[in-house]
Amino acid sequence: MMWRRNGLSIVLLGLMLVFLAAQALTGWAVHNEELAQYGAPPLGFGAYLLTGHFSSATFENWESEFLQMGMYVLLTVRLRQRGSAESRPLEPAEETPRIEPGTTPWPVRKGGIWRRLYEHSLAIAFMALFVLSFSLHAAGSWRAKCDEARLEGLPVPGFVEHLLSSDFWFESMQNWQSEFLAVLALVLLTIVLRQKDSPQSKAVEAPHSQTGD
Repeated sequence: MMWRRNGLSIVLLGLMLVFLAAQALTGWAVHNEELAQYGAPPLGFGAYLLTGHFSSATFENWESEFLQMGMYVLLTVRLRQRGSAESRPLEPAEETPRIEPGTTPWPVRKGGIWRRLYEHSLAIAFMALFVLSFSLHAAGSWRAKCDEARLEGLPVPGFVEHLLSSDFWFESMQNWQSEFLAVLALVLLTIVLRQKDSPQSKAVEAPHSQTGD
């Protein structure tokens, strides 16, 4: 019963953990290779997990994912794409919200400020996760840059100096652009392509001009 009800989240969590472990192991090997080039002793796996090298790479990707999802949630409120399964219908009259029988969430029952916050809670959550991931990426990237500077015998940069550097923003931009490219591909490809039984796709028989799922 648990698998039937939660199979999607279980598999996604499992895949995330598998690839995070693979990232950590391969990153550990790469970092020790870099240390060896400078004649520095290798790090143990546990010590590597506490380095800026690992945290920067991890949260650099997380920040772009949360930015993508948060912006997508907000952009789909007002913007439309004719024929896309990822868009709301072009005409408000065509929208029919589906509300199944069950307990109404407590913020809705409470009303007032709680309801207003709950109405935007998904975007708020994604943006909070983005800010947290961005901050951890910035801190990890700075620590990694400091470690690199020490190995090379160069002055250690200050945090603000690093935050304003092209190196730091290059790390972010290379991920941000790819995230929006992926969303754009999903929005456009669902106009003409189908995947049977997927909620991300229109029905196989639906015309290309049908907007929404």
